[in-house]
Amino acid sequence: MTATAESTPLPQAATARPAWFGAAAAVFVVGWGGNQFTPLLVMYKEAGYSTFTVDALLGAYVVGLVPGLLLSGGLSNRYGRRPVMLAGTVLSLLASVLIALGPEGAGWIAAGRFLTGVAVAAAMAVGSTWIKELADADPRGAADVGTRRAALCLTLGLGIGPGAAGVLAQWGPWPMVLPFAVHIGLALLALPFIPRSPETLGLESRKPALSRLPVTTRHPRFRRIILPMAPWIFGSCGVAYAIMPQLVQDKLGSWSLAYSTLLTVCAIGAGVGIQPIAKRVDRTTSARAVLTGMAVMCTGLVLAAVAADLRSPWLALLTAVVLGTAYGIVVVSGLLELQRLARPEEIAQLTGVYYALAYIGFLLPSLLAALSGFASYPMLLGCLAVIAFAGTLTVARNSRSHLPVT
Repeated sequence: MTATAESTPLPQAATARPAWFGAAAAVFVVGWGGNQFTPLLVMYKEAGYSTFTVDALLGAYVVGLVPGLLLSGGLSNRYGRRPVMLAGTVLSLLASVLIALGPEGAGWIAAGRFLTGVAVAAAMAVGSTWIKELADADPRGAADVGTRRAALCLTLGLGIGPGAAGVLAQWGPWPMVLPFAVHIGLALLALPFIPRSPETLGLESRKPALSRLPVTTRHPRFRRIILPMAPWIFGSCGVAYAIMPQLVQDKLGSWSLAYSTLLTVCAIGAGVGIQPIAKRVDRTTSARAVLTGMAVMCTGLVLAAVAADLRSPWLALLTAVVLGTAYGIVVVSGLLELQRLARPEEIAQLTGVYYALAYIGFLLPSLLAALSGFASYPMLLGCLAVIAFAGTLTVARNSRSHLPVT
């Protein structure tokens, strides 16, 4: 979708800030809220919630996220990027209010986690597209700067949020309330800036929200490059900071919450740090960047299997860094591949499909927990490495095939 001249002009009071600031602030804050719950799983278990309840609360996020990803792009094509992203930020704020009521009952947390998923879906599918379109409309911007900027804003939110939440829960007062109160404050600060970012979708370009999948999902390159890779985007994160802390928890004593926070921050931090390099590896003539990310992914999964066997906190930390690096490479390279394939009118909706596929991988912790009664974690993680390697071979065979016509 290209930016149009119909875009709302930037208010005079906001001209000191770049046009994309409000959109970036919204994506960052929603990303913060999306991942702040993850390192606190240990805290809720120690507070008396059963493993089943905690897993159900984690899954409630995906229940809101996947339909949100599939629908929010189409809604933004109908109503515009700005209204949908504004609504997503409000939902993120409300979600933290509900989760902060967790001491009153698990139902409040479940409702908040569901709304968190819907909000993050808006940030991924609509916010990322909005930031890209604002960058594309700036004649001074470099090529693909919007893609990298969108991925960076989201990843920073996903990484800093859990770090701050874990620190506040470990050492601050009111551990079940304070982390979410901080996010509520940040969301309130971000909300006034969102209307100051111009709308990029002109009235003449708006279309009814479609329920069918975008045509590009049938493109051979989507099916043979993006599809085998996408679930590993957040599959890597699930292994890094949901599975690994549990496997070494008996070695950590009272530091389990701080350690879980450390793994989350290191994984996401590695993902942020590698993204500029991932862009340089990308080529329009092959899937070289995707292959690089998948190779790092396979390495990280092998390390995860070894760390699970040795129960080593240090090796688990190294594993989180490697898997976080893989995450950073594949999320950027996949978006670049997607945007070269996408038709202009379906980019937001297609981005939603992309992230919905990516979040399938976030169900890996629950799947491995269910299978752990039949096989050990080292064996299960080794099997994941084999599956990832098979996907890498599929990408390699089709790396230079069905390239988009430029």
